[in-house]
Amino acid sequence: MDKKVAFIGAGSMAEAVISGIVQAEILQKEKIVVTNRSNKERIDRLERRYDIQSIQDKEKVAADADIVILATKPYDLAAAVESIKEYLNQNQLIISVIAGISTDDITALIGNNAPVIRAMPNTSASIGFSATALSAGKFAGDEHLLEAKALFETIGTTVIVDEADMHTVTGISGSGPAYLYYFVEAMEKAAVESGLNKTTALELISQTLVGAGEMLKQSGETATSLREKVTSPGGTTQAGLEALAAGDFQKTVQECVKQARKRSIELGEKK
Repeated sequence: MDKKVAFIGAGSMAEAVISGIVQAEILQKEKIVVTNRSNKERIDRLERRYDIQSIQDKEKVAADADIVILATKPYDLAAAVESIKEYLNQNQLIISVIAGISTDDITALIGNNAPVIRAMPNTSASIGFSATALSAGKFAGDEHLLEAKALFETIGTTVIVDEADMHTVTGISGSGPAYLYYFVEAMEKAAVESGLNKTTALELISQTLVGAGEMLKQSGETATSLREKVTSPGGTTQAGLEALAAGDFQKTVQECVKQARKRSIELGEKK
């Protein structure tokens, strides 16, 4: 891909995407530029780590880019766009990885008819295993979606969804890694309290997660079917699942996703 990509914002999501793109070697490193509001130490560190360019001059970053990736905090977006909007043009592709902010809101902020794509990757992008959802704004065509898809497929899998579903996507795959890490923390603690070495426990748990994920992807079976195959009547798995059911595990997880979705909506309203 012979494009120059500018990241406006240098937080954890921006770094995850940069890391994945650099490892995939889809772009020349000198064509990846990052800037942020004021933390020069942060963008200098990204420059050293990934051998990309860090520039404090937001105007130059925006004017020279073919693709502008907005990666600020939701409440910093308006100020960030205001500082670069006169340097943006309709031939650029604008991609937002910001939770909660609609493509219409971004179009209103930039003040022109540039194509806007909304993307929701997750931090597994840094190792090429992101689950990224994409949706197109009103001025974005199929060619823009394909361009965004080609970029994000270098850091994992992509799906295209209606923008109305993006709040739910945020609650599932955007925030999902944190839920799984939280689950691992609990399993690890139980293992150690039962006498298992922490390193051994983590190795077993992480591989179990990887294996279960691959089974879901490759087997063509539902999660329910796979769970039932593992669960022998009166066996160890059933005993464990009964403990989860007693704690209303499914309802808790459903509420977790609903609250994350709700927060995504609130962030959009507070923009």
